[in-house]
Amino acid sequence: MTTRQRPLKTLERVLSKAGLGSRVEARRWIEDGRVSVNGRTMRDPDSWVDMERDRVRFDGHPLTARERVYILLYKPAGCLTTYNDPQGRPTVYDLIADVGTFVSPVGRLDLDTSGLLLMTNDTRLAEYVTNPASHVPKTYLVKASMRLDEAQLQRLRDGLELSDGLTRPAAVTRVRDSEKYTHFEITLTEGRNRQVRRMIEALGATVLKLVRVRIGTIGIGTLRIGTWRALTPGEVEHLAPGRGARR
Repeated sequence: MTTRQRPLKTLERVLSKAGLGSRVEARRWIEDGRVSVNGRTMRDPDSWVDMERDRVRFDGHPLTARERVYILLYKPAGCLTTYNDPQGRPTVYDLIADVGTFVSPVGRLDLDTSGLLLMTNDTRLAEYVTNPASHVPKTYLVKASMRLDEAQLQRLRDGLELSDGLTRPAAVTRVRDSEKYTHFEITLTEGRNRQVRRMIEALGATVLKLVRVRIGTIGIGTLRIGTWRALTPGEVEHLAPGRGARR
């Protein structure tokens, strides 16, 4: 008979996953003595909590999960996918101050990449979308630094050997060619770090512009850059089956 593993998490992660704030904020609240576990004030953010047995309170109130919120942000280039930047650079949180509750990015877009970024306080959905086994498709528009021939695009479709292994097959469509550059669309079903840029570099080119235009079936539509909108229950359901009806 196997013993079921207890659902242990660090205290800072428990607060963050409940949608109260970022893990940085959670650490500060804990160190300030605002959090108790089983009636005892805890000041160690890394202390372990049993989610089934322990009673966690914040400012004297029982810790309860917030209503699930799902938003889609059109992230501009030059904006960081992080809560706080020591250098004072703009972050995605500067653009969603009016959401009304704390949400976390579902995956990341690097500094120079723009496009669609999901943000939510539903950690189960976030884990599903970012799990490599889920194969949620993500589509990008790419401007390459040179004209790419059909053989090079086919290499992207078939899979390229990168430093972390062979890429999965990708859907690639040529959009247009200018005198010097190729613009194309690529859909990936995995999420490695800087994957599109590294794939183009493997062809001997670089990415001049990268925009994520679709996640699953959710497209960029008329969303203006730097703005956000809430996902509909139907969009959540299509993105992660079984999640849309649960609020």
